[in-house]
Amino acid sequence: MILAIVLFVLLLASLAGNVTHFIENTFMMKLSREQAVGPKLDEVVLEDNDSHNKVAVIRVEGIISSQFDDDGYDQVELIKEQLAHADEDKHVKAVVLKVDSPGGEVLASDDIAKAIAHFQNDTKKPVVCSMGSLAASGGYYVSAPCRWIVANELTITGSIGVIMHGWNYRGLMDKIGLRPDTYKSGKHKDMLSGERALDEIPPEEKAMVQGLIDETYQKFKTVVAEGRAQAHEENDKEGHALSTDWANYADGRVISGRQALEIGLVDQLGDYDDAVNKAIELAGISDKESANVIEYQPRHDLADLLRLFGKSESRALKVDFGVKVPNLRPGCLYFLSPTFLR
Repeated sequence: MILAIVLFVLLLASLAGNVTHFIENTFMMKLSREQAVGPKLDEVVLEDNDSHNKVAVIRVEGIISSQFDDDGYDQVELIKEQLAHADEDKHVKAVVLKVDSPGGEVLASDDIAKAIAHFQNDTKKPVVCSMGSLAASGGYYVSAPCRWIVANELTITGSIGVIMHGWNYRGLMDKIGLRPDTYKSGKHKDMLSGERALDEIPPEEKAMVQGLIDETYQKFKTVVAEGRAQAHEENDKEGHALSTDWANYADGRVISGRQALEIGLVDQLGDYDDAVNKAIELAGISDKESANVIEYQPRHDLADLLRLFGKSESRALKVDFGVKVPNLRPGCLYFLSPTFLR
């Protein structure tokens, strides 16, 4: 009897293990397929105007980054997937890019800007930018390729420039008696290290870093100039062309929406509703037809729930000071307005 009970328990354990293994493999295959095709998106109607036409709203909010957020989404890939949905849906006639961002990573900003430019060129569907309270630096970079840019007169924008930030903590190390012991294969292998004394940093290294900053800055200005020129041409000279002295304002300073209009960085003063109306106009939709305003939102299903349960619990102590400090990666270039980090 005891032997039979033991064998029965072992059989149940074996069956349970097989079932668990089957479920894990099934969900892992599902997750792998999702990762291969991007995030799953559901269409959500924001404004129903009883029309077969649609205007899709895509949001660019917070620090622009290619890192995964708390929900496991890559911001760049999410925006690209939303643009792909707008491309595939023949009823989507235009896109409103709703920007409220102080900027972010150089590469992530450039990827989004290129995706918007390619979307407009390939689909001939206009993208209208609606600037919120903040659309500075990288926030303006992703706006520049748009067919039309609408800003509130109190919008903070501009901040056209590049920044690379770090800390030199050698003085603190010297005070506590800590000295680095570094072995390197090349003269500049420890470039940007905060461990070296300032007199140990060769002048040519500073020139190299500044050269990298200047190159990226020129790229920023090129994106602005080409984006605004193309938009002005496609709009039959409507809107606002860049002023002849616009580059004088591209020195990192922030400006208001009204100032941006005066130098041609935006086309119109208004709000989100004005941007939607302009998108409908540029798409050639009559007032009688109008359009439904929709948004693509990530779908959360059982697989996402299991993935959250599978995450290891962080043992770090977190203190909330009421300020969200961005997770900036060392050594990365940023189109960012540090004054407005939130």
